[in-house]
Amino acid sequence: MYAKKVALVGCGRISKRHIEAISATKGLQIAMVCDILEDRARATGESLNVPWTTDYRELRNVDIAAVLTPSGLHPRHAAEIAEQTNVPYILVEKPISLTVREAYELYSRVQKAGKILLPIYQNRYNPLVAFMKQLIDSDKLGKIYQFVCNIFWNRDDSYFKIDWHGTLELDGGVLYTQASHYVDMVHFFFGQLEEGKGLGGSLRKLDVYDTVSAVCKFKNGTIGTINATVSTYRKNYLTEFTLIAERGTIRLTGTNLNKIDFWDVEDMEKPSMDFTIDHVYGKGHDTMYQYIVEEKWEKFPSPSDVLSGIRLMEQLSY
Repeated sequence: MYAKKVALVGCGRISKRHIEAISATKGLQIAMVCDILEDRARATGESLNVPWTTDYRELRNVDIAAVLTPSGLHPRHAAEIAEQTNVPYILVEKPISLTVREAYELYSRVQKAGKILLPIYQNRYNPLVAFMKQLIDSDKLGKIYQFVCNIFWNRDDSYFKIDWHGTLELDGGVLYTQASHYVDMVHFFFGQLEEGKGLGGSLRKLDVYDTVSAVCKFKNGTIGTINATVSTYRKNYLTEFTLIAERGTIRLTGTNLNKIDFWDVEDMEKPSMDFTIDHVYGKGHDTMYQYIVEEKWEKFPSPSDVLSGIRLMEQLSY
C-alpha cells in the first residue's frame, strides 16, 4: 500500500499533535520537516529520521504540506508553497487567515497554482460536536432559540513570551488563536451571522484581546453569546456550550466539549455513546488524516463555508 507523504511546515507546539496523528494513521508517513529555526528543524527531523530544511520552498515530492506556522503567516506560507513547490495539497492549521481579504487571496492563489487547500477544522470531527450537528440538522429539536458558549482558559505570561503570541500581526487574539474552534463550532451549527458585536479587552496589555464577550444573531434566527478569555487563574477553568431549543435543552462541558452535562429532549433519551477524549486537542486530527488517506475531500469545509466563518470571527474580534 502506498503511503502518502506529508511535510510538516512549522515544528512548534501543534506539530506534536500532527506527528501523533500521522503516526497513528496507516497510509501516511512524515517525509520531511521545515522550520525557520534551524535547531528546531534539525531536532525534529532527526527525531523522526527524515530530511529537514529551514526553507519551505525546498519542499519536493511530498503529497501534502501541513502548514503549522504562526496564525498570521498562514496565508503567505500556504500560498507560496502552492506557487513555488510541486506539493499538490496544502493543509493549513486554524485559522487559515486573520481577515476575510487574506482568505479570499489565499484561495485565489492556491487555485491559480492548480493546487488544493485543505483547512484544518478538526473540532468538527470530535464525536459530540458531530453528534450535535446531526441533531440540530435533523430538526428533532425544532427551532433553535438561544445558545451560550463559554471558553474560560488560562495562558500564563510564559506562553505570551513566545515570539508571536499576543501580537496583532500574527496572533489575532483569543477568538482566533485559542477559542477559534468553538467560534467555528457555533458557525458550523447555525450558519451565517446576520448581526454580531464583540467587546474585547487587552487586560494584560497585549497587542490583542485576551478577553472577548460577543452577542450574535444568525440568519436562521438563533441568538447567542460567546465569552472567551485566557486569563482564568492558574489553569483552564471551563469549556461549555448550552443550547435552548423548541423541544429540548442541552448543556455540554468537558475537554473539547466531550461530556453531556444536562439533557432534556422531547421523546429522546440521553445518548449512551462514549464521547471520551483523552487528549487536550481532542482526536479530530486523527479523523482528519484518515479522511486524507481515504481521499474524502468532501469532509473538509468548502471555501464559502470557511470564508463565512472568517467573516464571523473578524466581525466579532475588531
